[in-house]
Amino acid sequence: MKKEFITINEKETKKLGEKLADEVLKKKKNNEKAIIISLEGDLGAGKTTFVQGFAKKLKIKEKVLSPTFLIIKKFKLNKIKNFSNLYHIDCYRIKNFKEIIDLDFEKIISKPSNIVIIEWAERIKEILPENIIKLKFFYIDENKRKIIIEK
Repeated sequence: MKKEFITINEKETKKLGEKLADEVLKKKKNNEKAIIISLEGDLGAGKTTFVQGFAKKLKIKEKVLSPTFLIIKKFKLNKIKNFSNLYHIDCYRIKNFKEIIDLDFEKIISKPSNIVIIEWAERIKEILPENIIKLKFFYIDENKRKIIIEK
């Protein structure tokens, strides 16, 4: 299933993140692995803004920034039924998918109680499982973005 959205400001991009988080939280827990959401798009296309909205819906109080230098940021989900962690991964600096494997990527995605959001996911596409939620972000102008969601 493929859906296309146009957002006209950061607030709408965050709201779309909240909406997807709502859908993820309503899923039955019959998945064998983590729920993985891949985000692709150029710099400034709205990926991190989207993650901020998603995290807000998960009741994360910490400021959500792109973990470009950390690569992986873990948030505990204390008040969310069926889920224990949100992992925000930024592959912008990843040159080879083996680098992310060295950071326990396989262990992270193997736990069904994890939600994993990956910015710049195209850089590690060789190791991503088949059944993931894919988002593509397109910069239209200073405020407007096109976001395509494939499930």
